[in-house]
Amino acid sequence: MDIQNIVVAGKSGAGKQPRIDVLLSEHSLKQLSTGNIFRQYLGAWSKVRDRVDRSALLTDGTFAPDDRIRAALQEPAREAGVDPEDARLGFLAGHYVEAGKFVPDAITNELFAAAFRAAGGKGLVLDGYPRTPDQSDFLLRLCRELGRRIDLVLLVDNDDEAIVARTIGRRICPKAGCGKVFHLEFKPPAPGGLCTACGTPVVLRSDDTEEKIRSRLREFADKAEPALRRLTAAGIPLARVPGNLPVFTDAAVRESVLGAIRPLLASGARPLS
Repeated sequence: MDIQNIVVAGKSGAGKQPRIDVLLSEHSLKQLSTGNIFRQYLGAWSKVRDRVDRSALLTDGTFAPDDRIRAALQEPAREAGVDPEDARLGFLAGHYVEAGKFVPDAITNELFAAAFRAAGGKGLVLDGYPRTPDQSDFLLRLCRELGRRIDLVLLVDNDDEAIVARTIGRRICPKAGCGKVFHLEFKPPAPGGLCTACGTPVVLRSDDTEEKIRSRLREFADKAEPALRRLTAAGIPLARVPGNLPVFTDAAVRESVLGAIRPLLASGARPLS
C-alpha cells in the first residue's frame, strides 16, 4: 500500500535511528525530526536576532501580537536572507530555549505544523513527535485538516537498564550538517574514533550521563506513553520491535522492522476522520 506517514517512537537510547533508516530505504520516506525542525528555525532566528529591537517583539515580558512580530522581523529577515516566518517561529522557540526552559506544546506544535506542511504532509517518518498527549491531539487534527493520515506507530521497545548501557556507549559526530550517530559496541566509528562519513572525531553527548538518561526515561513514561495511547485510541495500529536483538546486524534490524509492519500495512490503514 501507499504509505503516507509513520511515527517512530521509543525511549531515548532505545535504538530508533537504525529502524528509521530501514523505513527510509525500504519505503522511500523522509525523516522529519523535532531536533532538525528546531535547529532550522532557531538557526533562522540566530541570523536576525542582533538586528531586531526586542522591545518590538515583547509586551510586558510576553509575546507581542503575531502581526506586530511579523512586521518587526520583515526587514531584518530580508537583510539576513532568511524567511521572515522562519525567523518568527525561531524567535518563539528561542525565547524559551535561551532562558533554559522547556518549549511549550503550543509553540512546538506550531513549528512542527510549519515543517510538516512544507514537506507536503506525506511520505514522512516522524521522529520525536508527538511526545505529549496534547501533541498527539494536535497531530490528529492537523492530519484531518490536510486530508493526510498516520499509517502506523513503530515503537522500539527496550528495558531501562539496557537503554542506560546502550546510551553510555553512544557517540555522535559534532560536525554541523553531519551529526552521524555511532555506538562503541553495536555501530562503532572508524578506527581512531572518527566519523565514517566525514572523518571528524566523534564525541560523547553532554546529556548522556546516567543521571540525565534516567530522567529522560521517567519523562517518557509520564508523557510519551500517554501520547502513544492517544494515537492508538484513534485507530492507528502500533507495531513493536525489540531494541535489543540476539545478533545486531543491519540485516537483523531490517527483518525485525519489516516483519513487524508488514501485517499492519497489508491490512490497510484508514485515513483519519
